[in-house]
Amino acid sequence: MATFAKPENALKRAEELITVGQKQEALQALHDLITSRRYRAWQKTLERIMFKYVELCVDMRRGRFAKDGLIQYRIVCQQVNINSLEEVIKHFMHLATERAELARNQAQALEEALDVEDLEADKRPEDLMLSYVSGEKGKDRSDRELVTPWFKFLWETYRTVLEILRNNSRLEALYAMTAHRAFQFCKQYKRTTEFRRLCEIIRNHLANLNKYRDQRDRPDLSAPESLQLYLDTRFEQLKVATELGLWQEAFRSIEDIYGLMCMVKKTPKASLMVVYYGKLTEIFWMSSNHLYHAYAWLKLFSLQKSFNKNLSQKDLQLIASSVVLAALSVPPYDQSYGASHLELENEKERSLRVANLIGFEVEPKAENRVALSRSSLLSELVSKGVMSCVTQEVKDLYHVLENEFLPLDLALKVQPVLSKISKLGGKLSSVSSVPEVQLSQYVPALEKLATLRLLQQVSQVYQTIQIDNISKMIPFFDFTVIEKISVDAVRRNFLAIKVDHMKGAVFFGKQSIEAEGLRDHLSLLAESLSKARTMIYPPAKKAAKLGEALSNLAEIVEKEHKRLLARKSIIEKRKEEQERLLLEMERVEETKRRELQKMTEEAEQKRIAAEYEQRRNQRILKEIEDRELEEAQALLHEAEKRSKRKKKPVLEGEKMTKQVIMELALNEQLRERQEMEKKLLKFAKTMDHLERAKREEAAPLIESAFKQRLAEEAALHEREQQQEIELSRQRHAGDLEEKRRLGRMLENKRILQEKVVSSREAEFTRMKRERQERISQIIQSRKQEREARRKMIFFLRSEEERQKRLQEEEEARKREEAERRKKEEAERQAKLDEIAEKQRRRMLELEEKEKREREEILRRSTAVLSKPAEPPTLGRPAELGGAAPIPAAAATAPTPGPGKYVPRHLRAKMDGAGQAPPPETDKWGGGSKPDDRPSWRDERKPSPFGSGSRTSWPASRR
Repeated sequence: MATFAKPENALKRAEELITVGQKQEALQALHDLITSRRYRAWQKTLERIMFKYVELCVDMRRGRFAKDGLIQYRIVCQQVNINSLEEVIKHFMHLATERAELARNQAQALEEALDVEDLEADKRPEDLMLSYVSGEKGKDRSDRELVTPWFKFLWETYRTVLEILRNNSRLEALYAMTAHRAFQFCKQYKRTTEFRRLCEIIRNHLANLNKYRDQRDRPDLSAPESLQLYLDTRFEQLKVATELGLWQEAFRSIEDIYGLMCMVKKTPKASLMVVYYGKLTEIFWMSSNHLYHAYAWLKLFSLQKSFNKNLSQKDLQLIASSVVLAALSVPPYDQSYGASHLELENEKERSLRVANLIGFEVEPKAENRVALSRSSLLSELVSKGVMSCVTQEVKDLYHVLENEFLPLDLALKVQPVLSKISKLGGKLSSVSSVPEVQLSQYVPALEKLATLRLLQQVSQVYQTIQIDNISKMIPFFDFTVIEKISVDAVRRNFLAIKVDHMKGAVFFGKQSIEAEGLRDHLSLLAESLSKARTMIYPPAKKAAKLGEALSNLAEIVEKEHKRLLARKSIIEKRKEEQERLLLEMERVEETKRRELQKMTEEAEQKRIAAEYEQRRNQRILKEIEDRELEEAQALLHEAEKRSKRKKKPVLEGEKMTKQVIMELALNEQLRERQEMEKKLLKFAKTMDHLERAKREEAAPLIESAFKQRLAEEAALHEREQQQEIELSRQRHAGDLEEKRRLGRMLENKRILQEKVVSSREAEFTRMKRERQERISQIIQSRKQEREARRKMIFFLRSEEERQKRLQEEEEARKREEAERRKKEEAERQAKLDEIAEKQRRRMLELEEKEKREREEILRRSTAVLSKPAEPPTLGRPAELGGAAPIPAAAATAPTPGPGKYVPRHLRAKMDGAGQAPPPETDKWGGGSKPDDRPSWRDERKPSPFGSGSRTSWPASRR
């Protein structure tokens, strides 16, 4: 990377490289300078470098380099001179737009040149194969290669600028301007894919703005200027989306506007709201949401009538007619009838969401939410006076469809009215948001509504009617269309109708117990139960051939599906492999290019280093001489400017040094200063003489003027004094005459005064007496009220004490009852514990007895083994009494020696040969009395009072 002492040197070096055709090296040199940490302070030279840098980036279509450079320059200019960054970005976009327009003008076939679905997508494998197979490219491909790269670069330019300017409060206007130009680019060249991406980019910028609120230069949406810029951008996005026909994106733009207003808790101006509802009407009409379309028209009508002072009567009639016709176009039945619970919930949520968009409540409340419906819309039209503004044809149509009952002539009366309405419409001169209104667009929906109303009214009069008669009554539809409309109405539970084509008749019915759907409900239930039983208990007979064929068909379909999926995956893998190979080739080429560039840069650096070493001393000396010469020439020019003499100082070529020039300049300045001082002294002396002469001449004139002014003012004062005296005399005489005239009425005045005073005293006495009586009555009534209140309070307190006493008694009774139950429970628990203790003791006794018996048996076995010579005499236990004779076989049986193991079967022969079998014992050989030994059934029952016990319950418990 080359280093430069000054930024001017880098700019000079880049211009030299551009002159010799090495633009890549020039761009790299400027890029290294801009990204270097040495030049972080802004200066005017950096701005010129950035202008040259963006020109090179545009010329070579290097968007990545341009983005990196602009980001670095933004860091430099952010706090010092942000206007410089704005100028650079404007220049960058101007160059990119100019080159794109130049390429567009050079293309001959614009439609073929711009026939690309996605500007950011790479070339398809088919295009590459076609370019390799065909030896000569066509004109369309030439145009594509000429125009499309520049449009790609222009699109990348807009994205780069928006990314750099996002979340920057100082460049909000430039951000809005860039977004508008990007929208116009998409609109002019029909770039729908790029428009969707642009909307998503702007939407993400706003989301990040709300997510990261602690940024330093974050725009403040509460500021009116910032909010207006963001709103203008969103409304421009909405307009372009509708002009491109991207209705889904237009609806998302509507949601963006509503979300932005909810964010700042403000409502836009009426002019913007008119555009908002005008676009909403188009969106809902294209999506066939007639109900929301009508509500949007109603809001637009209210805004125009309230805020548009220039609205003409004709435009008002057209808008009101559109509102009424849009409301009538709404189907008269519930669209969500018969839907599942999940679909109903989704529809409810969607309706509330759209209602908020139409109502535009920035702070929606749950209690204020009202579901939108056709009936409420029509009632609102009547209440707001919309019907008074519509044309006569629309009024007649509304009256026929909503109020009259004409089962046979409804369609015939509606048809001429619809033909008149279809001719109404035109451009609105005083409404800019809706330039044109055509009422003919509502005619198909109104014909459908007329058909439904006629069928509804006919179903109330007739039970059966011929198909031909219905076709005659509805002239604007074939019977196939009428049948489709009827099927939809039946599915929505608006009509109960059945068409029999064999009889050529239509049957009407009511949704009662005799209806076909309810009459066969038991048979349908039986069939469903039979199917369920067959599924649970399938028949034993073999399946039919048709079932086998169907099962095989399912397997074949599954195999075919798997084969197609495998083929699809193979194709995808091949495409991915082809793309990977292309990417690999591009990567290899890029690696080679970078290596070649690196080698070139290294050679250039070596050459620069050698030249730098060779010319170092010469450049330093030359710079010193040039600097001194420049300073000397500057001083000389300065002296020439200050000097008024025509003769200039003589310059002896390059031999004149800085010191000589400075001495000449100082001498010249000193001489000029002396001359100036002399001139000033002479001028001051002249001015003194002139001023003294002026004052001497003016003194007598001033004295005479003063005396004349005194005489004039004395005469004026005398004249005004005489006038004031005369006026005073006249006023005095008039006052005396008035006094004489009023003196005759003095007695009458006194009499009237006495009369008025006496009457007022009598009135005062009467009112005082009445007041005293009224006060006494009020005091008496209040005493009675206090007495009644005291009695009522006493009664209430007595009643409360009684209730409290009853409550305490009830609580005491409940406590006693609880204590009694607790005591009984404790006694019952004690009895159970006593029984358990007895059972435990019995168990211990039994276990002790078994243990003694086992020890007795072991002792006997040991005694027998220790006496082999004695005959084995094994009788019954002592407690059983008696002994049995020993058999001979047992006497002659061999006796094992002491300490040897004796098998169990031999021990049985040795111990019990010829004797009665001893009582059964457990696995230890122990026995017990028959009454004491538990049975095998009781051994397997667990005891509730002890773990591991094999003893049965006591007889009393059993």
